[in-house]
Amino acid sequence: MIRWAVFAACALAWEALSRSAGNRFFPPPSQIAARMYELWFSGSYIFTDEAVEHLAPSLGRLAAGLAGAVVTGVVLGFVLGRSAKARAYADPVLQLFRAVPPPLLVPVFIVLLSVGTQMQLATIAFATLWPILLNTADGVSGVDRRHLETAQVFRLTAAQRLWRVLVPSALPKVFAGLRLSMSVALILMVFSELMPGSSNGIGYLLQDAYAVGDLPRMWSAVVLIGVLGYVLNAVLLAVQRRVLAWQGG
Repeated sequence: MIRWAVFAACALAWEALSRSAGNRFFPPPSQIAARMYELWFSGSYIFTDEAVEHLAPSLGRLAAGLAGAVVTGVVLGFVLGRSAKARAYADPVLQLFRAVPPPLLVPVFIVLLSVGTQMQLATIAFATLWPILLNTADGVSGVDRRHLETAQVFRLTAAQRLWRVLVPSALPKVFAGLRLSMSVALILMVFSELMPGSSNGIGYLLQDAYAVGDLPRMWSAVVLIGVLGYVLNAVLLAVQRRVLAWQGG
């Protein structure tokens, strides 16, 4: 209740400041909320045609790109985490790619794949791969050696050691990497849709609203991106609490 009270106080302050300033570039939240309802939630089945046209492709790209990064990052992370020598050889390359700002990759993928869904998926997957891979490798390499020795004493098979020792020990770090990648994926999803040649998505809607001077529509897209980030993070936290319930405190 206190957190939502702080949010309501900030919204009221924004409303008062916007109305007192009278600046058309910064409409009050009430006007933005009304425009959001008109654009997104006033359809026959809650969502309007425009919401389906732009929201569905964006969320699809986000999910597909992030899923590819999760599969690749977790698999490679386990391989590197189990081999100190491989991790030492690969570390300079991994650190180099991690240091590259993700938006700089968009022009590279435009050259390689041209503007379109393939470019957007590749951009999201490539940029979100590194936090997952590095955190997974760190989690696997940090497994308590006594746990592995105990598994060996009880003669657990390689598959049993993987699922009963390595995976549970690495999961907290995997989820930490996934949360970082989620925010990066949201940024890259919007950024890739801002490129000339895009035909749908929240980023395209944002660019189109700015081009025609429809500022409430532009702010509606901005607020929608923030809401999506909050909801996705809340869902991921709920999944994490469920999967890692055995951790207790």
